Amino acid sequence: YWLQFTLSILYCSENNQLGFYAEELRTCSCPYESPSCQGVVPCEVGDGHRCASCSVDNRTRCSSCNPGYVLSHGVCKYAVPNPTDHYLGFETDLQDLELRYLLQHRDGRITTHAIFVSNDVRLNVWFDPSWRKRMLLTLKSNKFKSNRVHMLLGVSLQICMTKNSTIEPTLSVYVNPFGGSHSESWTMPINQNGYPDWEKNKLDIPLDCFNWTLTLGNRWKSFFETVHFYLRSRIRTESSQGNDTVYFEPLEATDPSQNFGYMKINSMQLFGYSMHFDPEAIQDLILQLDYPYTQGSQDSALLQLMEIRYRVNRLSPPGPLPLDLLKLSSSEVQRILTTLQTFSAKQPFYK
Repeated sequence: YWLQFTLSILYCSENNQLGFYAEELRTCSCPYESPSCQGVVPCEVGDGHRCASCSVDNRTRCSSCNPGYVLSHGVCKYAVPNPTDHYLGFETDLQDLELRYLLQHRDGRITTHAIFVSNDVRLNVWFDPSWRKRMLLTLKSNKFKSNRVHMLLGVSLQICMTKNSTIEPTLSVYVNPFGGSHSESWTMPINQNGYPDWEKNKLDIPLDCFNWTLTLGNRWKSFFETVHFYLRSRIRTESSQGNDTVYFEPLEATDPSQNFGYMKINSMQLFGYSMHFDPEAIQDLILQLDYPYTQGSQDSALLQLMEIRYRVNRLSPPGPLPLDLLKLSSSEVQRILTTLQTFSAKQPFYK
């Protein structure tokens, strides 16, 4: 009580008003808003947002801050990066329910332009899927726009079968996040460990046509430059021991010349959006690590690179190695990552 009373006398007795000192907030509670009873509260050295040292010229001001904080007008504030949208654009702010509604209705506003490429089939043409086990279908984003990166939110195919067909299509999807090397490509773990599965909906037309939709949404969205569909087919038949359905590979059929039905793919669509991306600007930012004009500019560059890395990792699929958005050499990537890890250990936001 006497300590509280003493602090109130020292700091909360200005303008003939006596207030009460709140130690945890280091401020005065004054009986009237004006005039204030707040007096001079000295600088306090400590961890976190408190000062690392106090100013010799003004005992209420900080002169230096703890790691993870920057000095601003004598006060220590969180060190936050400058805006990074100059390097990597903002993502969509669509909520999950909104996004699912748009994907279910195949809304054109989230349709991503892609080029269909295949050496095996053509769109809207019937073919016999049993003659080979795998067919490669590729959709490419517009790779000539190097200042854009593309985000995949969902996939939709319309597949038709002839009446009484016993062929059952199976699809696997292989994604290359960026152009160039396929070393970062990955196969979607469809219907594994919580990953979404294909949704099949029958179309109200005479043919046996289905919309196959894979909804990734905000949780499973990922960068993409090229999406490969591996179309396999299996033959559906009834078990001789009951009503169970049995599947076997086409080439395992007793009569290879037997026809099990025809298939055609009417359309393939990718859903997502594109973001501004400037790799040259990020390269210039990296140069500040080696040739900083001041320590402050180096710290600012590190904060921005940490923010970009955080965003890229958050939007990238899990894998053994982080995605290299800049196509740097492995030694450059390791050097930058080591520098960022050392710096980020001091930043409370990135622990």
